[in-house]
Amino acid sequence: MADSPAYTVAEAARHLKIAPATLRSWVIGRTYPRGRGSAYFEPLIEPADAQRRLLSFHNLIEAYVLRSLRQEHGVSIRAVRMAIEYAQTELGISRLLLSPELLTTAGELFIQRYGELISLSRSGQLALRKVFEAHLQRIDWRQNMPVRLYPYFGIDQEKLIAIDPTIQFGRPVLLRKGILTSVIADRIDAGELPESVAADYDLAIEEVELAIIYERAA
Repeated sequence: MADSPAYTVAEAARHLKIAPATLRSWVIGRTYPRGRGSAYFEPLIEPADAQRRLLSFHNLIEAYVLRSLRQEHGVSIRAVRMAIEYAQTELGISRLLLSPELLTTAGELFIQRYGELISLSRSGQLALRKVFEAHLQRIDWRQNMPVRLYPYFGIDQEKLIAIDPTIQFGRPVLLRKGILTSVIADRIDAGELPESVAADYDLAIEEVELAIIYERAA
């Protein structure tokens, strides 16, 4: 189930708060002008169904980790490619962005090599590792595979919103009741009061507000 095609690029981008064009480049690739000709941006993530351009939950995790590296920490695409290639050839890790070892040896080596590449100080490397680990802690692992993601969008430290392939077909939900965040936002957009929606689903008003913030996050 976790590796089955489940999301369009647009859906996955919305769930992860990534620009669709950016995610499309990561999973499909793109051509871009260079000099008098053009070059090709090789994708970093292999989609579950390349022909239909559909992503799996595991692809979602890979994109989440890549988003953390790129947007939260400013890690360059070149450094990511080097880390992926190094993990494959030297560490025997075929899908680095999907590996729990990013929290241990592989993650340490990645940050060390990246730090050397951009001359990042040891204190800077330590700070990067701590923030990166905080993002990875928002993934639940079972038997060395990711099973649930608590998407990061600046708040929700209590992990109230989750993406789990076994709940609501892998769409974002308020975990305590399994209610789709999109349903909450749609009802509010239709003119209902947050208090009424909270009462209908036996939710705290804070949960309703969090669902709205998540759905409307850029």
